[in-house]
Amino acid sequence: MSWDQFIYFAMGALLLWGTGAALAYRLRHKAVPSLLTVAGLLIFSLFIAGLWVSLERPPLRTMGETRLWYSLFLPVAGLLTYLRWNYRWILSFTTLLSAVFIMVNLLNPDIHNKVLMPALQSPWFAPHVIIYMFSYAILGAVTLIALYYLTWGKRIKEPARIMEMTDNLVYAGTACITLGMLMGAIWAKEAWGHYWSWDPKETWAAVTWIAYLIYIHYRLKRSSSNKTAMVILIIAFVMLQICWYGVNYLPSAKQSIHTYSS
Repeated sequence: MSWDQFIYFAMGALLLWGTGAALAYRLRHKAVPSLLTVAGLLIFSLFIAGLWVSLERPPLRTMGETRLWYSLFLPVAGLLTYLRWNYRWILSFTTLLSAVFIMVNLLNPDIHNKVLMPALQSPWFAPHVIIYMFSYAILGAVTLIALYYLTWGKRIKEPARIMEMTDNLVYAGTACITLGMLMGAIWAKEAWGHYWSWDPKETWAAVTWIAYLIYIHYRLKRSSSNKTAMVILIIAFVMLQICWYGVNYLPSAKQSIHTYSS
């Protein structure tokens, strides 16, 4: 399996996800939209599995490969949210976001190689990155909700329901970030002999985690403002983006242990 075949799997998955998202608005029952979404996930997962076998390593090294996982876990996050809280629109949003990342990979394919540095061979590395991708997917969806609320807040008929949905997703996303950080600590201990060194990547991960905790604690106040809470969410997502891309662009991170180029 190679990136040459990616377009066929990607288009097939997007077609199923899009159809499922459209039917979620029309059908009262969740079975058909859910089955279509799962079918799309299976097709997309098949490509990842084939690429994994072809590379002889987990496809988690380059930005193109991480976008691949992000594209997969966005519909997963949407499906779980749809099944748990019956938010029909979430399937459309996550499908759209996933399509953006898929198009980036199609238009700008990254070069992959088989060289894998010893530190990345730890069994804790793959689950650490995957669960981070899952949290990014959930928190990306929450950010869209925040932007929607700030833009159309006056027209929203049930703001309390929107805020409840936002809280639930933030709880889930923050829990995933916490679990990802713990797995990363175990991986770092095995690879470098210490749990935390305040490497730039680790620093921004801590800042991101604290930002979402600030939102959670702010929402516990009875006098909290919905708009202020949404602004905090957007700021937190900006911190998350710095954490994700920071090791590639921040001057202080040129010698980061999280820079895996060789």
